[in-house]
Amino acid sequence: MKKIKNTFSGLTVIKWLIYLFFGLFMILPLISVFVVSFTGEPINILGSITDPAIMSSTIEKLGNSSLDNYKQIFSNSGYADALKNSLFLAFGVTIIVIILCIPLAYGIARTKMPFKKTISALCTVPLIVPTFISAYAFIIMFGRAGWVTEIYNKLGGEGMLIDPYSMTGIAMVQVFFFFPYALWPLVAAFKISDVSLEEASQNLGAKSWFTFVFVTFPLAIPGVISSALLIFTVSFSDFGTPIILAPANLNLLVVEAYREIAGFFNWGGAAILTVVMVIVAGFFFWLQYLFTKGKNYGSVSGKPKQQKLVEHKGLSRVLAIYSFLIVLIPLFAILSVALQSIATTWGRGMLPNGYTLDHYRTIFSGSMGNITNSIVLATGALILSVIIATFVSYFVVRQNSSKLDFMASIPLVVPGIAFGIALIQTFNTAPLQLTGTAFLLIVAYTIRRLPYMVRSTMGSMRAIKQDIEEAAVNLGATPLTAAITIIGPLLLPGIAAGSVLVFITVIKEASVSILLAPPEWAPMSLAIFQNILRGEFYTAAAMSIVMIVIVLILQYVASLLTRKEQL
Repeated sequence: MKKIKNTFSGLTVIKWLIYLFFGLFMILPLISVFVVSFTGEPINILGSITDPAIMSSTIEKLGNSSLDNYKQIFSNSGYADALKNSLFLAFGVTIIVIILCIPLAYGIARTKMPFKKTISALCTVPLIVPTFISAYAFIIMFGRAGWVTEIYNKLGGEGMLIDPYSMTGIAMVQVFFFFPYALWPLVAAFKISDVSLEEASQNLGAKSWFTFVFVTFPLAIPGVISSALLIFTVSFSDFGTPIILAPANLNLLVVEAYREIAGFFNWGGAAILTVVMVIVAGFFFWLQYLFTKGKNYGSVSGKPKQQKLVEHKGLSRVLAIYSFLIVLIPLFAILSVALQSIATTWGRGMLPNGYTLDHYRTIFSGSMGNITNSIVLATGALILSVIIATFVSYFVVRQNSSKLDFMASIPLVVPGIAFGIALIQTFNTAPLQLTGTAFLLIVAYTIRRLPYMVRSTMGSMRAIKQDIEEAAVNLGATPLTAAITIIGPLLLPGIAAGSVLVFITVIKEASVSILLAPPEWAPMSLAIFQNILRGEFYTAAAMSIVMIVIVLILQYVASLLTRKEQL
């Protein structure tokens, strides 16, 4: 009898509710978009279950399924070019970022480089800025009336130094704002490598450069490969940069998918591009998994080793100058947006023609709703993600639920634009006509950012001994009561750190917001995007700075919470 009671406990009900949530709002949309890629017409799977007429229509559509849409990606030059351009962009950005980061990572990890703490802090700045804002910043800098263009022309150049509205412009934004994703894994790889091997090489008479090329760097190769795969996936899935900078004649997969669904309502075209994006992103995440799981690349033994930092002054100074040059680009980009936000007008010239705070007054008087919407939506997504992630972590750690662990990781594979299209196609009709509602937007935010919260809470869950929970059960508490009243409070440090990360990333989210946000619930990200499209650049700049300040404050709170948790 005790077994039967435990089987139907409150925890079991919650587990099935979580399965239902994932099945309804993640698995079903992905299956729906996959089916639509064959039918070329929207399929109402939920409606088919409740309405015989819809079921009949669905069966008829399924009967007309074909590979025509898949053939189009090879025969339609636009689709084929979009795929090739997206792959080319991602490969190019990956190679440049890795080459750029290796000296910087080595300088931070292994040398007595001057201003190392300052450089390290500045290297986190690009992570704060949403990509569509960084793309807009490059227009201010490198556009026809940009201040970099003005300097270039005064020095004798003609036209623009770099055309931001081009593949080169998109690649530059991604390189200088995505490099931290590769930098910190590379720093870690250089820090944990076995220094005794380097010392042995130098004791045998090898030069420093020879030791780096043939000993130090090979030891860091697993970190390099893992970082490269991550950068490729981030670049390939990025929506914010291409949607702002991609010209009409440059086809990219994320932009084409957005145009098909938002501009032409081409369900078949949008579905096939969504499937392709998921397959490509999933493949590279799988490769990354192979290089980070189940293999032992370690060269660190049990013996403690003192990391000996390179003291060569010439090398340290060169690396410091090199590092400052890299971090100055994103820093100048943010400062450019800040200047435009207080400019009366800013045409050709190094600086604005005058300064004013009117753009901020406009925001706080007319666009306060967008700021409020962002906070409310992020709070809703945060509450939902905390509840789900806490129980997912419990089931994975305590009950070894590999299925839930896998489901919670799926959002990492699905690009935001692809997931948004899948949700639109699934919930565009009855019985669950949720497209255009704040609820679906909150659900989308929650699923997109759930992996961050799950990883944060899972680490804390593993640190909690099971005997505390068992003691409560032995004293008469149900497993659910023990989980909520005993485990819950002990998870608070992990929940707090994950909560700030979820809140920050939701505030910055662009792709899902642009696709799913209804007008009355438009968040800051959508308002900035619309202002840029309408040419209201000064208002867009002011709201961008407000968003960056909010993210900075939250980032600071996150660092305080993380520090307390470590103490």
